Amino acid sequence: MMMRVLEDELFPSTPGKVKIERTHAANRQLHRCFASTSTLFLWALLLIALTASYLSFQSFVDTSSRYFTASWGGLHWERQIRASAAVRREDGIAVLVTGAAGFVGTHVSLALRRRGDGVVGLDNFNAYYDPSLKKARKALLASHGVFVVEGDVNDARLLAKLFDTVPFTHVMHLAAQAGVRYAIENPASYVHSNVAGLVTLLEACKSADPQPSVVWASSSSVYGLNDKVPFSELDGTDRPASLYAATKKAGEEITHCYNHIYGLSITGLRFFTVYGPWGRPDMAYFSFTRNILQGKPITVFRGRDGTDLARDFTYIDDVVKGCVAALDTAEASTGSGGRKRSPAQYRIYNLGNTSPVTVPALVGILERHLKMKAKKNVAEMPGNGDVPFTHANISLARAELGYKPTTNLETGLKKFVKWYLSYYGYSRRVGNKS
Repeated sequence: MMMRVLEDELFPSTPGKVKIERTHAANRQLHRCFASTSTLFLWALLLIALTASYLSFQSFVDTSSRYFTASWGGLHWERQIRASAAVRREDGIAVLVTGAAGFVGTHVSLALRRRGDGVVGLDNFNAYYDPSLKKARKALLASHGVFVVEGDVNDARLLAKLFDTVPFTHVMHLAAQAGVRYAIENPASYVHSNVAGLVTLLEACKSADPQPSVVWASSSSVYGLNDKVPFSELDGTDRPASLYAATKKAGEEITHCYNHIYGLSITGLRFFTVYGPWGRPDMAYFSFTRNILQGKPITVFRGRDGTDLARDFTYIDDVVKGCVAALDTAEASTGSGGRKRSPAQYRIYNLGNTSPVTVPALVGILERHLKMKAKKNVAEMPGNGDVPFTHANISLARAELGYKPTTNLETGLKKFVKWYLSYYGYSRRVGNKS
């Protein structure tokens, strides 16, 4: 009997019973598998949805954070921009001045504002030299109704917002990383400001409606190793002696492209050693003055052949007149929506004094106005990109801009020293040295 039961279990009497039960078992297993897969699929979808929601929320938080922590934007900010850009004279212009808290930028902004033009400044207040001097210039501009936005010319969103807020007729582009020697220490800053920043600005200008006319600061440094004097706009500029010069030369090529492709009206100004009140502390005349007053030695470089270095020192007021004349004679851009309708104006001018003075002569003038002798160390000019002399041919600017410098170095340094003593508080201790 036991044997029979065992046989029935092993060999069922009903044909196909094992197959059917096995089929049912397989179906149940398959059903469980599908049910398990569907569950996993649903969980996966839920996980993906939660991840997407988190990333979306995080992006919103980041964007909101950037918006609320930005130093620009908002209704009050826009009102300040529009008030500063308001034109107060007939046939006046509305100008965006980049580098407005810089040396030349401050003086140009003041000149435009005083005659009734609308002016909005832009400056990143970097630490290349003492930012407190830039902040003081900003306060000076504010006292004349010029609002300076703190921001970088590489910020495309900020530029788009500025052009959306005000239909600027002109841009005076003076923002740049200046200085020849600093390029050896920080070359990336020159590419960031002088090349990438210029492209970002031109992109904003070509997309603006209306397109503004652009006047920008090139440099006498583009003449590089050119030994033909005086330097003329027709001379070759393909042998730069420093990275700074190379970035300014690149800027001239870049502006030509935007003029040719997009119809931007472009005027480039090659400045020759600009000096004067509110100047740059990294310039020789400025540092010489500081060291002489503090009793510290100054280093006077000479050429490798023993010749004195010479510069075409150009007083700030003369340069400002050239900048304003370039704005006034700039024709309108010919593009619209980033497309050129017809050829646009393209110009380059030298803005110099056309009277080079040697560095020892400069030191002698400072000694007379400061009534103090300098402690001089004479050294050979290092191979850092400086050139032995500069000398501007200004006949083109004279003919087309009416540019005529009137301030010689003696007069200009006298004005600078008077400002320096007052600004740094020497007048009470040293007396009136002007």
